[in-house]
Amino acid sequence: MALSANTIANLRNTFDQACSNANGLPGVVGVAVGRDGQELFAHAAGQRGAGSDEAMNLDHVFWIASCTKVVTGIACRVAVSELRNIKVLQPDGTLVDKKRGITLRMLLSHTAGFAYSFFHPGLRDYGKPIGWNEFSMHRSDMAQPLVHQPGEDWQFGLGIDWAGFCVERLTDLSLETYFHLHIFDPLGIRDMSIFPSRSMKSQLAFMNQRRPDGSIIPRDHLLHRSLIVTTPEEIRSCVNSGGAGLFAQPREYVQILATLLNDGISPRTGERILQKATVDAMFENQIPQWPEFGRKGIPAVKPDLTNTVPDLYPGQKQGWGLTFMLSDGPTGRSGGTAHFAGLPNVPGLVGAI
Repeated sequence: MALSANTIANLRNTFDQACSNANGLPGVVGVAVGRDGQELFAHAAGQRGAGSDEAMNLDHVFWIASCTKVVTGIACRVAVSELRNIKVLQPDGTLVDKKRGITLRMLLSHTAGFAYSFFHPGLRDYGKPIGWNEFSMHRSDMAQPLVHQPGEDWQFGLGIDWAGFCVERLTDLSLETYFHLHIFDPLGIRDMSIFPSRSMKSQLAFMNQRRPDGSIIPRDHLLHRSLIVTTPEEIRSCVNSGGAGLFAQPREYVQILATLLNDGISPRTGERILQKATVDAMFENQIPQWPEFGRKGIPAVKPDLTNTVPDLYPGQKQGWGLTFMLSDGPTGRSGGTAHFAGLPNVPGLVGAI
C-alpha cells in the first residue's frame, strides 16, 4: 500500500519542522516499509547532532538500544533458562529466594522480575554506593536481583539480555555471531552490529541531551565500550547485550520489521528466518491479566538518562507480546500493533495499515 504524495509531503514537513529551531530535535531519520520490503517513506532532517554542521542523512548509524530486543526475540527460537541463583529484592532492601523458576517466556515478556536501575528506585538504592551500569558491557552489571517474584508482575528491564545469554549458552556462539549467521545475513543486512565496523562508526549519529532549561547539547555515547574495542580479545571480554546492544542504519533495521510483517520471510531475499506460527506467537498478548500494566508509568530514577513516563500509552488498554508492547490507538494504529522504543529516542512500530 503506497502512501499518497500529500501524506509523504506532510510527513516530511513534520520532520523538518521538528528540527527547525535550536530547542527542537537536532536531527531525525524516519523510514517506513511495507510487507513487500519496499520503502513507503524515508526522510532525514536536521543535523547529525547538536552543534554539528553536517546534515543528517539516511546512511547515518544509530545506537538503537532497546529496539535490539526484537532481534533477540527472533534469535530465541531456541534457547534455555539457567537463572537458578538469582534472588528477589524486597521493598525493605533484603533478598529472598524465588518461588519458581524463570522461563524464557517470562524473560521475553518482562515478567521474570528483572528491572533497570535507571527505572526502579529500589534497585538503584540497593546498588549504592557503587551503583549499576547496564551499559558497561560487563556481566557483573547484569547480575542484579529481581524486583518481584517471577511471573507475578510486569517490569521493563534486563530480562531480554538474559534471554540473549541463553542463546549463547545453547548455540556456543556469541550473540553477535548468531545475529549475523541466522538473521542479518539471510536478510541481506550489512550495517547492523553490536560492534560497529570502522565504516559504520564513521557514520555514527551523535548522542544529544536536553538540559532542564530546554537547551540541547551533545554528549558521549552511553554504549561506549563497543565503539572502542578493536582486538578479538577485547571484543570477547564484552557482554553481547541482547537488550540494548545493537547499532544500525534505520533502512537496514526496517528489513527485520518487514520480515515480521511478511510472516517470517524476507521480502528482499526470499529467505525464511521464522515460521509463521512463531511470528504469530510473538504478537500474542502474554499478560492479559494485567491490561493496565502501563498505567504505573516509569519514574526518572536517574534523570541524566530518562524523563518520567507517567503512562506508557495514554487512554488505551495494552498488552505485551514477546519483546514488544501491543496496542491500538485513535491515531490510526491497527489492533495488535507492536510498539517499542530505545532509550535514545528511537521508536518503532509494526502493524497492518
